[in-house]
Order: sequence, then structure tokens, then C-alpha cells
Amino acid sequence: MFRVAKHLMRGLGALDESVDVSETDGVRALHLGSVTIQSAMRIREPFSLELTYTRAIMCFLLFKPMIKNVLAIGLGGGSLAKYMHAYCRDIQSIVIELNPKIIQIAHNQFYVPENDERLEVIEGDGLVYLAEHADVAEVLLIDAFDSNGIPPNFCSQDFFDQCAITLMDDGILVINLWGSDKKYDVYLQRIEQSFDGRVLILPTGKPGNIAVFAFKREPADLRLASLRERAKLLEKTHKVEFLQFVEKLAEHNASTNNRIFMKSDS
Repeated sequence: MFRVAKHLMRGLGALDESVDVSETDGVRALHLGSVTIQSAMRIREPFSLELTYTRAIMCFLLFKPMIKNVLAIGLGGGSLAKYMHAYCRDIQSIVIELNPKIIQIAHNQFYVPENDERLEVIEGDGLVYLAEHADVAEVLLIDAFDSNGIPPNFCSQDFFDQCAITLMDDGILVINLWGSDKKYDVYLQRIEQSFDGRVLILPTGKPGNIAVFAFKREPADLRLASLRERAKLLEKTHKVEFLQFVEKLAEHNASTNNRIFMKSDS
């Protein structure tokens, strides 16, 4: 997390908290009712992933090749949406965002493209959208923070159960959690329950953000040699430290010298 310099824009969101944009040292940032940075963009590289946790989220590419669709709940500054639009041209993305002011600022201040055949930003309630859509997403991205952290409706057992329902049979849930959250262990246990222990974690700081990957079906190949080979291939076309993330996955999950394990393996 950063702290901020001068404010560029202030609006009032659909909820009851302000939507602020700041800029310091060539980095533009989005804030929702606090100084905590929700999204960041280096102005000279607007389509790159500035924050480490956003690059970690892209590790879903390690586990499932040939992904065709991604559903995201929460737009923020649109870092992941515009990155996939620019660099993952085979992926069609749908993003559900409740707050119209955030959508406006994402387009005007963070260069999120207008809707086209590969990106659709929909103003709406993500919880309602999930409840109305089953078996539709190969990858489901949840990055729902407000000024108080994760909203309660986005970390309940029912919510994670619904995420599993929304995913296709071999789909992947990727959710951003905050390591110092007092309820982090509770949230992780709920995810493990909804996905029968098929869960991996990827910390990106101390305490920092933690990308959590949950799988409807266990990945076909969690051998470290295979993951490293996949990471090398991905690094040829992405400015993401996939190889470093593979080593962090091995460090923070049950593993041997040969492969990574999940609780579902025991």
C-alpha cells in the first residue's frame, strides 16, 4: 500500500464514500474513502500492471492454458481489465461494477477502453449477477475492497459457494485478500470449504495482499518443472515475474522439490 500526494479528482460514489484520484512520482492512484490505494497506474505505461498483487493475480495463466473468458467483480482503476485487453487478446472479459463514478473515472483517468467485443464493463450489482449466472466463467476474479476492507457479503460462506456455482467445471476463482486482516484465516477456510481444499495462496508482501486461487477441478499438472516451463513461456509475452511467483507458490503451499500440493491431495 502507498500513501498519497496531491488529489486530482474527487467524486461521490454510488455508495456513501468518496472516489478520489491522486498522483505522485508519475503514478496515478484510485482511492475509495481513504488513503489506501485501490488501484494504481504508471502514467507512462498505462497498460502495465503497477501493483505486485495484480501481477500475481495473472498467475491463473500458469494453471489453465487457452483461457477464453474472465468474469470480474469490481473494476477499480481497471488495471487487470485493460491489461488483459492489451496483452491477452484471446480472452473476453466481463466486469461488473456497482459504482458509476468508478466506471467514469476508470475510462477518463485510467485509460480503460470503451466496451467492445473483448471487454464489457457492466454497471450493476456483482452479487446479483453471480446469483443469476451459473457455469459461465472459466476464471472469476474478485477484488472487492472498500474503505473498510472486504464488504461482508463478499466473504461469507454463501458467497464462496456461489462463486463455485458461477464457475465452469474446470474454472478458477482468484480473490485478493489482505494478509493482516484479522479474519483472513476464516475467509481462507471458507474458500477451502467451497472448493473442497483445492486452494493455493500467493502472498505478495509482508503482510500485504494475498492472491488466493481456488479450483473447481484440481489442475492437471502442479509439478514444479512444468510450472517453471510455463512461466518461462509466459514471460516472453508478459511483463510479469511468473518464475518468481512459481517459487513463492512452492514456498507458501505444501510442496516437495518436485511439485506443489493442495489440501485436497491429503
